[in-house]
Amino acid sequence: MSSRLFTPYSSRSLTLRNRTVVAPMCQYSAVDGLANDWHLVHLGRFALGGFGLVILEATGVVPEGRISYADLGLWSDAHVAPLKRIVDFLHQNGSAAGIQLAHAGRKASTPLPWRKGFDETEAEKPQVGFTAWTPVAPSAEIHAENQNFTPPAALDKAGMQAIIDAFVASTHRALEAGFDMVEVHAAHGYLLNQFLSPLANHRTDAYGGSRENRMRFPLEVIDAVRAAWPADRSLAVRISVSDNHPDGWQPEDSVAFARIMKGHGVDIVDCSSGGFSGGRIAPGPLYQVPFSEIIRREAGIDTMAVGLIDRPEDAEAILEKGEADLVALARGALDDPNWPVHARAALEGRTDYGLWPKQAGNRMRDRDKSLGIA
Repeated sequence: MSSRLFTPYSSRSLTLRNRTVVAPMCQYSAVDGLANDWHLVHLGRFALGGFGLVILEATGVVPEGRISYADLGLWSDAHVAPLKRIVDFLHQNGSAAGIQLAHAGRKASTPLPWRKGFDETEAEKPQVGFTAWTPVAPSAEIHAENQNFTPPAALDKAGMQAIIDAFVASTHRALEAGFDMVEVHAAHGYLLNQFLSPLANHRTDAYGGSRENRMRFPLEVIDAVRAAWPADRSLAVRISVSDNHPDGWQPEDSVAFARIMKGHGVDIVDCSSGGFSGGRIAPGPLYQVPFSEIIRREAGIDTMAVGLIDRPEDAEAILEKGEADLVALARGALDDPNWPVHARAALEGRTDYGLWPKQAGNRMRDRDKSLGIA
């Protein structure tokens, strides 16, 4: 029995071997934005496990756009070669490579999640590349008080143009590194989401007020990236379909935004939610899949579903019911980097030994024969 999850997926010139995706996950392990051995091993194991697409973490288009000082960056040519090493490994092992280009806005310059605030010693700081800075935002309003956030400065038009230029430069570098897909990060309360949301955007110029005005800057970024990214390569945008807040951005706003993005050359909407202080949603299995379904149905654009998708049967049902075109795992992929291999066996009643890398496939077949399960 063949499964929908393991049929190829095509977008422009990109064809994925299956519809399983590793969603971006910040690793807080870079120094000066440079990818290293941790990123190669962390990301490479997902290609070995059979995923169709691996998307790298939120990657700062400028140093000040990083969530933390330890995030990946693509603001200089020095970042290209370490990323190309990862891309080449993913390609050699059957996975496509995507990169999420990002600016954190007022949620930038935050501590690493496993530290107790900014507790780096003076001896540690140069070793880890510690820096701290004043972030920027649509409005000069802090994300949340007493939670290690810094009051931001409001962006002026020149600052906004500089950010657009940085997205373009990073897009060119992503092409040089060999990425198959660029994903623009406009979710989770970061800069482009801050412009979209009435919770964070209190501007009184052409970039604030009405929904049309609040969409203006994100669309300018998307247009610039689309123009810089080759026409035969796929472009995705990650959005928070809902702020999960009664006074915030709502699913109907996202439907309108997605319809416009489709007309601006966006191919896939990666559908998440939340990111602002005061937002409330109860996490649970498949809790964000309805956001993908409404965007796909109402905007007529391909979508990626995320959010505690763990069971292969659930992933298959999402595709069969037309709730998404791609299914993305984050923590689930961390828990089982070989999830696609195991999912195919569960759905089709057979192990696809060819989905294993050639160095492992025969050994796994021999093991299963010895155990009587081949």
